[in-house]
Amino acid sequence: MAYSLIDHDSGAVPLTPLTKAGLASWRESAPPRERDWVQAIGFTAEAGKTALIPDGHGKLGRVLVGTGDSEASMWAVAGLSETLPEGSYRLDALPDGAPKGQDASRVALGWALGTYAFTRYHAKKPGAARLVWPKGADRGLVKRLAGAVFLARDLATTPASDMGPEELADAAQQVAKAEDAKCKVVVGDKLLEKNYPTIHAVGRASTRPPRLVDITWGDKDAPKVTLVGKGVCFDTGGLDLKPASSMLNMKKDMAGAAIMLGLGQAIMQAGLKLRLRVLLPCVENSVSGNAVRPRDIIKTRKGLTVEIGNTDAEGRLILCDALSDASDEKPEMIIDAATLTGAARVALGPELPALFCNDDALADALIAAGKAEDDPLWRMPLYKPYRRLIDSKIADLNNVSDGPQGGAITAALYLNEFVDPAVPWAHLDVMAWNNRQRPGRPEGAEAQTLRAVYAHIAERFG
Repeated sequence: MAYSLIDHDSGAVPLTPLTKAGLASWRESAPPRERDWVQAIGFTAEAGKTALIPDGHGKLGRVLVGTGDSEASMWAVAGLSETLPEGSYRLDALPDGAPKGQDASRVALGWALGTYAFTRYHAKKPGAARLVWPKGADRGLVKRLAGAVFLARDLATTPASDMGPEELADAAQQVAKAEDAKCKVVVGDKLLEKNYPTIHAVGRASTRPPRLVDITWGDKDAPKVTLVGKGVCFDTGGLDLKPASSMLNMKKDMAGAAIMLGLGQAIMQAGLKLRLRVLLPCVENSVSGNAVRPRDIIKTRKGLTVEIGNTDAEGRLILCDALSDASDEKPEMIIDAATLTGAARVALGPELPALFCNDDALADALIAAGKAEDDPLWRMPLYKPYRRLIDSKIADLNNVSDGPQGGAITAALYLNEFVDPAVPWAHLDVMAWNNRQRPGRPEGAEAQTLRAVYAHIAERFG
């Protein structure tokens, strides 16, 4: 994909991102004609605002882009491919040592992300503006990350009629094939034979059989990194049926799997020095005569028994078998992503994913990467005294607590039961959906945390 980025155009119009403070400095050295024009139109470098400055011949001579009080130019240029007049643009030279978000690669990535459109069911005319690749931009990085984000968005936006467990597994197999990775898929009752009972239990009620995708790539002797993603392709809630308003957007309940698949693709394309494993349990949580019932007890892969307190807490059930499998290999780290709880959204809102982690160094590194990449995370506590809230009187644990409080924490504590304490593990509870339109981040599915996690893994294993 070209992402409206081009190699060269000698006639490209200069594009200058400016903070409010930077605007004052620009005025001091700008040609009087440009300075007077900007003053006349009242441009103050507010975030998202542009000033189109004519040259001396009545044509467009320069574009100023406001970034407000932020130095980050990444999102300032996102979306300009749609809003600027048709033509080519080139980024003015950025200062040496510019912070991430303002460096050439991040600006190019912001532009690329702004070209995204979901066009599976209707055509959309692409924007007519093109950006010359900024000098010094890491083209490979930009293409990898944009491709990973677009993949995750496409998968999570596709309705369940066309994105069931089989289709999600097919998408994973296509990625694996393209990157010369091995991919196994365990389907239907084979899940019981291979000891993935909770994945089977959640998915068995659907006419579309559940499955587990298992991708491996890289040198088998390299450090192991395992990614796990929740792939509930549609969630009715099961017998604890959701109300219609809560069920409406449940096509995105497989976004954790979409994010981890996109992340895995970027890692493989980068050729990072690690042994990658991607585990994606793919199910549809449906209602039928053989659906799992409240108060049923299931024996998990790890051997722990789980009482079903609520069939709508199915994500943690499919994840627990995958996490147990991942943990058995003792990798360097395990990272899972899941649209797991509404409680995390209540605590942090839709734009700030919750991070639970059993390792302070890993947590600190992910938080720092999220800040640098403008892909934020917020650490929440694995507060062990709350473990009592998921006790069961007749099983090892319950899949939900007996009250409404601390739901994101108790869900993470449930998952924690299936991870070896010696293995660094991070759990990302994500919304994976933009409720509002922003440049480069259109309303709809979003690959939250993908860029942050990639940045940490690339720095560590690059």
